[in-house]
Amino acid sequence: MKKPKVNRMVLAMCLGCFIIAIFYCQNNLKQASEPASERTNGQKSRRSPLQTLYDGDQVESSVQAAHQGRRELLEEACRSYTRKRRVLIPDDLKHVVVDDRHGLLYCYVPKVACTNWKRVLMVLTGAAGPRRDPLAIPAHEAHVAGNLRSLSSYSTAEINQRLRSYLKFVFVREPFERLVSAYRNKFTRSYNTAFHKRYGTKIVQRHRPDPQPEALEAGNDVSFAEFVYYLVDPATQHEEPFNEHWERVHSLCHPCLIHYDVVGKYETLEQDSSYVLRLAGVEDQVAFPASSKSTRTTGDMAAQFFHDINPFYQKKLYNLYRMDFLLFNYSMPAYLKFR
Repeated sequence: MKKPKVNRMVLAMCLGCFIIAIFYCQNNLKQASEPASERTNGQKSRRSPLQTLYDGDQVESSVQAAHQGRRELLEEACRSYTRKRRVLIPDDLKHVVVDDRHGLLYCYVPKVACTNWKRVLMVLTGAAGPRRDPLAIPAHEAHVAGNLRSLSSYSTAEINQRLRSYLKFVFVREPFERLVSAYRNKFTRSYNTAFHKRYGTKIVQRHRPDPQPEALEAGNDVSFAEFVYYLVDPATQHEEPFNEHWERVHSLCHPCLIHYDVVGKYETLEQDSSYVLRLAGVEDQVAFPASSKSTRTTGDMAAQFFHDINPFYQKKLYNLYRMDFLLFNYSMPAYLKFR
């Protein structure tokens, strides 16, 4: 007589265990799919950098307003000057570095403090080991492939998840100051023999009348004018893409396809870097290194380099970098003569 009651109790216990098992599995699956930045040892999730940015209660309102203005100007420029939209492909994301611990995506642009930003991210991701001072990391080590993971190395689903939920930031610079900085670094420094051989010899061969055999062999005395001729020569990009040091920012970071939350500027590097670190909640863990102003390429220095460039080539070069000027709200330099 008691068997039906016992059977009902056993059935109820089994059903309860089954429900608990389902709940446990769902909870584990949810945790496994969350980025590391959204959970901390089973404790309550901390706010992500993206939440901090758009909640806006932990950053000065004037700073928030300035960066919102940059985002809006970029979006408006993209609407005005980009006619065709396309889908992102993994190759577009090679310059986007991932910090899964803190929910950050950084698109690095050479000659815009990218060495120091890579150093900072190595500290934050643990790739620096016990070193907590970014300047303790040698510059060459910061650029070693594999120290920081690129967004292009993730699956499509993982890429989309990070693009949706991580703070995306990029640092930009006045285009011709960046270009002159690249020329000074790669073609006027005796230690950059790899660039002299790889690019200098080709530039001398193509753009110098009656070059000396030594120059053809070494490629270590390229003038700025010859560098400009090389850049505006249609054959250059038909052969191969620009080197990343003089490639346009919009071609490296695709700001009309990736909606960057923070557009930092080299001209306000210290303030903007501090802003990103505050959003990430790591301002007490790492400091962005102070830059040396004594060797920095300035607008006046760029004007000197452009002084002897024929206006015809100035215009061709401006047209080549025009989108970077427009997208990031940089005015046409006053020293250009083709107006």
